[in-house]
Amino acid sequence: MAFRPTHRQLEYAVALAETGHFGAAARRCHVSQPTLSVQIAQLEAQLGATLFDRTPGRVQPTAIGERVIEAARAVLLTLDDIVAVAASGARNLGGLIRLGVAPTFGPYFLPYLLPPLHARYPALQIYIKEERPAAILREVVSGALDCGLGPAPDSGHAVTFRRLCRETIFLGVPKDHPLASIGHVDPQALRGERLLTLGRGHHLFERTRELAAACGADMREDYEGTSLDALRQMVVMGMGMSLFPELYARSEFRMEDDIALLTLDGWPASRDMGYFWRAGNGRAAQFEELARESEAACVGLGLASR
Repeated sequence: MAFRPTHRQLEYAVALAETGHFGAAARRCHVSQPTLSVQIAQLEAQLGATLFDRTPGRVQPTAIGERVIEAARAVLLTLDDIVAVAASGARNLGGLIRLGVAPTFGPYFLPYLLPPLHARYPALQIYIKEERPAAILREVVSGALDCGLGPAPDSGHAVTFRRLCRETIFLGVPKDHPLASIGHVDPQALRGERLLTLGRGHHLFERTRELAAACGADMREDYEGTSLDALRQMVVMGMGMSLFPELYARSEFRMEDDIALLTLDGWPASRDMGYFWRAGNGRAAQFEELARESEAACVGLGLASR
């Protein structure tokens, strides 16, 4: 029978690749350095391949080692999924969910979700990390996060997306702008207007770029906002227009604000929001249950039927 590495050997190899040092890898794995060194050497001998280049002060994977390390990470993630499913049961959705949330949606949705979710699953812990959707997607695929909550990822990524709702996207303009009193606008009327946006990696960056390309507006990448609040203040100051998602607008905009929110005619001014997780994740049933629990919050917000 062909040789199969043990999960400990795979853990040692991944730790060594990530730390670049035998001593640091041994400390991470809670073993002695000689033990780790012997196991790495045994792994290389049994595979018949040199996985690491040893140079003074630094250890790094060889070309074949990079491929083995990538496969080892995938195997270890699968083992983690198996342990989580076996240990948790359905009562608490796995006990812990490392959830990445888009900052343009999560802070305005989670207050409606978390209290009833905690009442139903009191033992459930949710580690919440706010991050740009592009970064969340990378961490979900790598296994650093269990699940993401945000806009639907582009096709081609190895994730499963579970849609929760469709959120309207408004165009915010200064109240003294000629378009402010109309309530809605044809995108072609925006030709030459200045569009402000969040930075790269945000879904709204891509939507703003699409809108600018469709209507001939001037997308001001030199004035990227770090948050929706920053964009709102720049619009108030007359620096341009910007897109604002519905839940943010409901939460943060007031009648006395010097901004008018317009709908865009004939342009897909909405976004599908939901959960996404690594394709083949052993905890998929738990994340599906989380999505079902979240649908009640969508109903309360008037978003579920869209």
